[in-house]
Amino acid sequence: MKNHSIRHLTIAALLIGMGIVIPMVMPKIVIGPASFTLASHVPVFVAMFFSPAMAIAVALGTTFGFFLSLPPIIALRALSHVIFAVIGAVYLQKQPNLLLKNGKPTLLNGRLQLFNLLIGLIHSVIEMGVVALFYFTGNVPGTAFDGDFYYFLFVLMGIGGLIHSLIDFNLAYFVAGALSKQFEIKAFTQAKQRFLKKQKSIVS
Repeated sequence: MKNHSIRHLTIAALLIGMGIVIPMVMPKIVIGPASFTLASHVPVFVAMFFSPAMAIAVALGTTFGFFLSLPPIIALRALSHVIFAVIGAVYLQKQPNLLLKNGKPTLLNGRLQLFNLLIGLIHSVIEMGVVALFYFTGNVPGTAFDGDFYYFLFVLMGIGGLIHSLIDFNLAYFVAGALSKQFEIKAFTQAKQRFLKKQKSIVS
């Protein structure tokens, strides 16, 4: 049990480090005034496959790192990730079988992509709320905005943020699915166990 806890703490720390470093080194898609960093949400999504506790730890850890180096609005957008991460992780604990199709991880899985869409909608709506709060509050350093705010909020942050979330979830799923063949990742392990149990019941 102690080794298991240490392993999870180590993985969480690695994911937090990745969550802080990725926005600094990965390529960005800039659609002024918004920018989208490829894979920036991957560490939080990967943490969802382990447990709600790890999802919370990674979301809070990356938020703390951003508070030290980036404008408050960026850090609070990162903090908002706690909500979708917990919802997603809790649901995966209850329904891990949606991660597999015919016993194998694959992106060509309707139930998985529906889950991805729902998490993406929660993700983008909450971030839109954070941005709107800062805009209407005003006078916060690093949040100055020139242009059509509603276009920025609903099109770039809303639709753009949703697409960004969908892509990053699939990247995280691909990485976690590959790693689950060599290491124990709770949601994938549970999904495989349920699939094998179902197969045995069919045979018997």
